[in-house]
Amino acid sequence: MVRKLARTSIAALAVIMLGLLPVQAATFSVKRGLNLDMWETWPPEKDWGSEKVLLPFPEWRKSLTMEGLKALKADGFDFLRMPVDPSPFLANNTAAFRQKLFDSVLASARMINRAGLKVIVDMHLVLSGDDRQIGMAQVMDDPVEFDRYVELVRKMAKTLSKEDPRLLAFEPMNEPVIDCEGGARLWPERQKRLFAAARASATRLTLILTGACYSAADRLAKVDPSNYPDNNIIWTFHSYDPFLLTQQGATWAGDFIRYVTGLPYPPYKAPRATLEALLDKVRERIRAEAPLARRAAMVAYLDQEFAMIDTKEKLETAMDAPFDAAADWAKKHGISSNNILLGEFGMIRQEYDNPYIVPGSDRAAYVRDMIGKAEKHRFAWAIWDYGGAFGVVEEFGGHKAESDVLDMVRRLPALENSSGSD
Repeated sequence: MVRKLARTSIAALAVIMLGLLPVQAATFSVKRGLNLDMWETWPPEKDWGSEKVLLPFPEWRKSLTMEGLKALKADGFDFLRMPVDPSPFLANNTAAFRQKLFDSVLASARMINRAGLKVIVDMHLVLSGDDRQIGMAQVMDDPVEFDRYVELVRKMAKTLSKEDPRLLAFEPMNEPVIDCEGGARLWPERQKRLFAAARASATRLTLILTGACYSAADRLAKVDPSNYPDNNIIWTFHSYDPFLLTQQGATWAGDFIRYVTGLPYPPYKAPRATLEALLDKVRERIRAEAPLARRAAMVAYLDQEFAMIDTKEKLETAMDAPFDAAADWAKKHGISSNNILLGEFGMIRQEYDNPYIVPGSDRAAYVRDMIGKAEKHRFAWAIWDYGGAFGVVEEFGGHKAESDVLDMVRRLPALENSSGSD
């Protein structure tokens, strides 16, 4: 308890002292980015005691070369968001080589910088499962585990603290799964603790902060930035709207969307009769494969969700909503649009072991429209992600994905030089 109170007092003192320092704009400035992979093999926690399993870390280092990174630079990206799974740092069986994990994260960030790209080091907790004992739920639900996570954030910030702040930024937590229901708002105090721990260790780095409940834009709009006495901050939100189209076939995104495949983007490009036939196939799949007690509700939900995006006007409204929420919040609090980041967006290519593949042209059209909205607001953006289910460079097993999305990025017009002040 004494040690816990000491850490809390030090964190609070850091925040107070920062309030006495002259504020400055974010030193880290980016525009167009891509998220790297977290895992390809997803090794279970029981295997993490082997350095050969975890190192180099993150896992993309085992396959993505300097030439591959430079190719991303040539494609038009100026930064990469590098997800780092915190769970191995919190697992008991990695204690013998944990410093090597920190060193490997630093080496990975430096490798990205050497390729001519800036980097956001993103602490990217995932949900726990049968193969791991600690994940987002444990960190958020157990005060002891959250204390351990805060200490990990402090140590990671310390590891990164001497890097050029123009080339590297630090994101203490990805998509916090908290405050998604009504009742108590826990995230403000949690994020203040993470901020204080990171800032006390890395005084020069830009920090990436967010709202609750999967970094939704409407939750960012509930954040009071005056709680963070520091202007060297970039604020981030994520958007995969409309969920019905971007997550098709995903088995990890609830018990409904796994049955939804074959819907085009944008849906209004298809004749109404074609759309109804495609929806009928989804309804038939639900009635044949979904749990009996859930079938009627799922069909009703499908119809309800599709009715909200079945015209150009409705689709535009749905996709504009998170951007407008972030922009209104930034304007209200005097935050420059240059300090807003759409940290994740994208459209699934193929769920693992699901034969359906979303056409590359549909994915490119969606990503293009989202980029257009971000750049209209002068927000930076980062596509999710390099490989795997949402891969725009690779699919599974290192195989190349269709080039439609990358080709679209390559054709983007050059950004105008602008100070970005609002």
